[in-house]
Amino acid sequence: GKENVDSWHSRGRGGETTRFHTVNVAQPVRFSRKCPTGWHHYEGTASCYRVYLNGENYWDAVQTCQRVNGSLATFTADQELRFILAQEWDLEEKTFVRKDQRRFWVGYQFVITNRNHSLEGHWEVAYKGSSEVFLPPDPIFGTGMSEKENVLCAQLQCFHFPTLRHHGLHSWYAENCYEKSSFLCKRSQTCVDIKDNIVDEGYYFTPKGNDPCLSCTCHNGEPEMCVAALCERPQGCQQYRKDPKECCKFTCLDP
Repeated sequence: GKENVDSWHSRGRGGETTRFHTVNVAQPVRFSRKCPTGWHHYEGTASCYRVYLNGENYWDAVQTCQRVNGSLATFTADQELRFILAQEWDLEEKTFVRKDQRRFWVGYQFVITNRNHSLEGHWEVAYKGSSEVFLPPDPIFGTGMSEKENVLCAQLQCFHFPTLRHHGLHSWYAENCYEKSSFLCKRSQTCVDIKDNIVDEGYYFTPKGNDPCLSCTCHNGEPEMCVAALCERPQGCQQYRKDPKECCKFTCLDP
């Protein structure tokens, strides 16, 4: 809404002065966030992604992703993978690999079928989901492998240097699942309110944006059926400031 009152004069018929007031003119609303803080949004899959840089083995990483309503990331198309490779992930925490090469657990496993002359096998999606998920190419085998293991877990290696990232350079590793590594979680986009709280499906909330007087319903991660409250300017106050996060709350700036 537009809280301040504009007025102006114009000459009407017969020379009389006509005074117009515009109060609370509705403005277009743009929603700026579809993911919680720390997550990256990709419109192509309506998903959110986050790299956890604390080292965990594959199974612990799976549980961490599940606790935030997600799973270890799988990819549906090359464009999605390129989006992941191009991101500037927060790299301040302790990591377990070289700074210029980042490896993340992702949601694939390599099943070994033959150990004779060379390792042979095939990739599988660790947790069955979309049939559109693509499988990685032949992997590089990690150094922590054991002869007893018949299942290895996938690590996606991307590069820290921007020029390498933006060219899409990467590698796939099949590694011992009990090695510790950073990991990449993926979850559906969600509704995030103006105070950065996650909103469950079907609930009312005020979306992130520039209108704290908006009330919407969360549906499939999008704000829908929005209703706006219109606020009157504070009485007896010429200069004032509106609170960006509280509806119809003003601070008078008059002396």
